[in-house]
Amino acid sequence: MVLSPEQKQLIRAAEVARNGLRGGAKRWPEKTVVYHIDEDDFDDEQIKMIEEGMADIANKSCIKFRARKDEEHAVMIKGSANGCFSNVGYSTEEDDGEVHQVLNLAKGCFKHGTVVHEMLHTLGFYHMQSTYDRDNFVEIVWENIKSGTEHNFAKYTNDTVTDFGVSYDYDSVMHYPETAFSKNGNRTIIPLQENVKIGQRNGLSERDILKLNKMYCEESEENRQRK
Repeated sequence: MVLSPEQKQLIRAAEVARNGLRGGAKRWPEKTVVYHIDEDDFDDEQIKMIEEGMADIANKSCIKFRARKDEEHAVMIKGSANGCFSNVGYSTEEDDGEVHQVLNLAKGCFKHGTVVHEMLHTLGFYHMQSTYDRDNFVEIVWENIKSGTEHNFAKYTNDTVTDFGVSYDYDSVMHYPETAFSKNGNRTIIPLQENVKIGQRNGLSERDILKLNKMYCEESEENRQRK
């Protein structure tokens, strides 16, 4: 997950959180993600998996994906860097005078749920375990977290993100597994409910789908009141 300086500042200031961006500015215009796949970075099977990830999201929501035309703004889907990561939400911030929005999928990222996970970041979703009420559902074991990666377990400001009225979801594709960023192989996240598994990367959960549709596809109460 790649955060802008503004998003990092909001996280550092936060004590409460949700996991979907609240403001409309970071949502993709016209509910359409414009993308460009750097085909030199992927083989045919990997490109197929990227397209299947986009199709899965599109089939379960109003969101559309289309290839970039000419030089218009797009998320650049690459595989040249290490790791699986994406900017969070629609990003037009400049770096060295150029706008860069990247979704990177290295060789080890090619599991359907991992591709979908990064695409949900691109659409504007943070991690499940960073919601405002996560301490009611999981314990974060800070002493087991690798130094320098603690920000991955931060809570986000209530002014920036929302849960759209959907309760905590252990089954979310946006939830970290129990040993995420562990420095010693021991658990960094312990579910407080028995007999649940976290960190699945099979695909969208029912609540992921619900939140995605609330974020992009349902008319907001504020807009209804304006009519």
